[in-house]
Amino acid sequence: MSLKILQYGASGQLARELVRQAPGHAVELTALSRAEADLSDPEAAARHVRAARPDLVILAAAYTAVDQAESEPGLAHEINGEAPAAIAAACAAAGAALVHISTDYVFDGRKGAPYVEADPTNPLSVYGASKLSGERMALAACPRSLVLRTSWVVSAHGKNFVKTMLRLAREGQPLRVVDDQFGRPTAAADLAAFVLAQAPRLARAEAGDPAFGLFHFANAGETSWREFAQAVLEMAMNGEAPRVDPIATADRPAPARRPARGTLDTGKLERTFDWRPRPWREPLAEILVELARPTLSSNGAPVA
Repeated sequence: MSLKILQYGASGQLARELVRQAPGHAVELTALSRAEADLSDPEAAARHVRAARPDLVILAAAYTAVDQAESEPGLAHEINGEAPAAIAAACAAAGAALVHISTDYVFDGRKGAPYVEADPTNPLSVYGASKLSGERMALAACPRSLVLRTSWVVSAHGKNFVKTMLRLAREGQPLRVVDDQFGRPTAAADLAAFVLAQAPRLARAEAGDPAFGLFHFANAGETSWREFAQAVLEMAMNGEAPRVDPIATADRPAPARRPARGTLDTGKLERTFDWRPRPWREPLAEILVELARPTLSSNGAPVA
């Protein structure tokens, strides 16, 4: 019998990778779109758990407009805080395990070293505060919750940093990227692979199993945004890559403050799950190959 998974989110980077990889696992995955389960109505969204009676719930949807959240704090907290709490409570009542995705933005980036799970949190933005609230309420409502903090998520899908850098380079625009923010990129494909690989264990495990709780997930290797951008262009364009000039965060002010060094330490995850994250350049190369493939029209013909 295949594992029954209910997933919140159908169009985001992680959500799409989970859907794409699910056929390679013994799982029956149902992905709910925003139209089907709007997290701005937490109780209505949670009813899907009670109706579906899944073995595992993956919360791969969130309010992710970091700057916009500063002017919409109520909505951000409803989607990122109250909705995970309601869904987690429904999971506990239905006997389902929960995987909830969080962020490095729960930290202020001032530690001076990579963050472990036990480090004090101090979000600098509404977005970070709303995600921290969701973490805490999900863990409190459902003891069989796995909360995964991640950072700098990229893929060949949707809007993300890799695709933005490639577009700007193609347009010939000057490239100036902050060089004083550091972190660990995360390939959505690798995060999805990890979640699906652990799904059977999570679905079977009792509360108190080491697999539940708070963990950090990211690909291996710390970099700055500018260094990441330069690597994207050099790998995609070889000797024709334009130079990416460094700027300071202060030179590009934004409504929401970002952690200067929100680098996540993944040692706890590696020990608990015997999982070794790949260096970030490896999945980046795969993303660039996928982006370079021609897009096919509905009749199978390549389109520009």
